[in-house]
Amino acid sequence: MLKNLVEKASTIAIGGHIRPDGDCVGSCVGLYQYLTDNYGEKEIDIYLEDIPEALHLIPGTEKIKHEIPEGKVYDLFLALDCGDIKRLGFSQPLFENAKDTVCIDHHISNEAFAEHNYIVADASSTSELVYNLLDKEKITREIAEALYVGIVHDTGVFQYSCTAPSTFRMAAELLEKGVDAPALIEATYYEKSYAQNQVLGRALLESMLLLDGRCIVSYISKSVMDFYGVEPKELDGIVSQLRVTKGTEVAVFMYETAVNQWKVSLRSKKSIDVSRTARYFGGGGHVRAAGFSMPGTFHDVVGNVARQLELQFDETEEA
Repeated sequence: MLKNLVEKASTIAIGGHIRPDGDCVGSCVGLYQYLTDNYGEKEIDIYLEDIPEALHLIPGTEKIKHEIPEGKVYDLFLALDCGDIKRLGFSQPLFENAKDTVCIDHHISNEAFAEHNYIVADASSTSELVYNLLDKEKITREIAEALYVGIVHDTGVFQYSCTAPSTFRMAAELLEKGVDAPALIEATYYEKSYAQNQVLGRALLESMLLLDGRCIVSYISKSVMDFYGVEPKELDGIVSQLRVTKGTEVAVFMYETAVNQWKVSLRSKKSIDVSRTARYFGGGGHVRAAGFSMPGTFHDVVGNVARQLELQFDETEEA
């Protein structure tokens, strides 16, 4: 599918979701590198919001565009790791005006919004799906590094339930391209700035247990973010750290984007489908990782989320 569409197009744009994470950046940049290597005669551009500083280590990220040219229309727009059209953010007009569109994604909430869709909800990552579409003989070390980072980030370094035997085989094949896995994992996943560690400590210190200890919740207000000098993209990893708390099933992390406006991230371990809760509030994601935005005070949002999670806990107890 992808090869035929690319060969017919003269101009191609690639875009991913707002607040791009490791999988979004890895899949977009990996595909961009592959297309520019093999279709050099075509005009190919990549559009993403500002990415976390650590991800600039991936070769090709310097080519990312953060603004769209006025009146620009592409023959083909490739939307990666994006569950719905609105999450394309500033590049949404390019998608809407493109002559043809493709969506490659693994969000269970994706409703196939493109002309052509390759959606596998139980895949480890969009980077894995991109890998499946490429000619393996033409994957360079640079492409492999981008896709490897994407897989590492969306599997929590191969520990989440979305990690299948095929994921490990794919990772091994990428390593054979010359990827320095320890260096990439350390620099893009584990390494944090001093300010990031401070705000992580603040979130852990002020966390609380709800629903008989089955849910852990924490938050960071806008004023606290300003005090530590951190941006939303620097809060990655906090919800995952909350998730490992012994005895809990669900972790909820919130940060304030404006006065009484919250971005909420959800993670679960085994029995709770957090994408169901996220969809109830207008968001989406995966069974074990999802999110949404909501207005209200911190206590309002926590109360609403807790009620929806409690319904699922009650269902699992009855089953």
